[in-house]
Parts: sequence; structure tokens; C-alpha cells
Amino acid sequence: MPQIKSAIKRVKTQNATKERNASELSKLRTAVKRFKNAVESDSKEDVSKLHLEAVCALDKAESKGLIHKNKVARDKSRLAKLAKK
Repeated sequence: MPQIKSAIKRVKTQNATKERNASELSKLRTAVKRFKNAVESDSKEDVSKLHLEAVCALDKAESKGLIHKNKVARDKSRLAKLAKK
């Protein structure tokens, strides 16, 4: 544990940011997983709604700087390809 006051504060803020980022990434992964499960189970009405949720989660993660923009574009493309099938 650091001794300097500013370093102590930095550790606290890093932990808070780490928890927030982990939560957002978990939401993203859950949204994508739910979409992929819906595609596998061939439920037509849920697929479009879950696709939209997954894309929104990807965009949100990109805007927060959790994922690189090229990875988001690649993932969105792959999800769209799955939704089309």
C-alpha cells in the first residue's frame, strides 16, 4: 500500500474504475452471448431485438474506451452476418 497521499487516492480511483469497466464488459459479453444463443435456437422475433441490444452494448463499450473501434466494427459485422442467416 502506498504511503503518499496522492498515490493512495490514485489506488482508490483505479479500483473504482476497474470495477466499473469489469461491469460494463460483463454486460457486453452477456448481451452478445444472449444474441448468439437466440440465433442457435432459431427464435426469429427475439433475434432482431437481441441483435440491437448487442450492437448497442458494443457501441457503448467503444465510447467508454473499453474496446478498440476496429474490434467493435469487426464484432458488429460478425453479429450482422449471424443475424442474416
